[in-house]
Amino acid sequence: MITTLSSRAFNHDTGSAKKAALQGPVFITDRGRPAHVLLSIEDYQRLAGASTGGASIVDLLAMQDDAAAAGIDFDPPRLNLRARPVELG
Repeated sequence: MITTLSSRAFNHDTGSAKKAALQGPVFITDRGRPAHVLLSIEDYQRLAGASTGGASIVDLLAMQDDAAAAGIDFDPPRLNLRARPVELG
């Protein structure tokens, strides 16, 4: 269940927002547009663990086995550098 609250309503009654977060995410709007999401710690941990498979960033960076790293999508954008001549001396 998703709940949406204005920033004003959230500031006025944070207790209700915390209770609602136990049932699902709470979107907090600012001037009618979603600005923040309140989650229970269990939901947050589930989402954070799912994105890395439970590994920390240190574990992911230390991976040396290509088979283990193969499950990680990494497609960085190409860097477009324009080389300029350099005068030495």
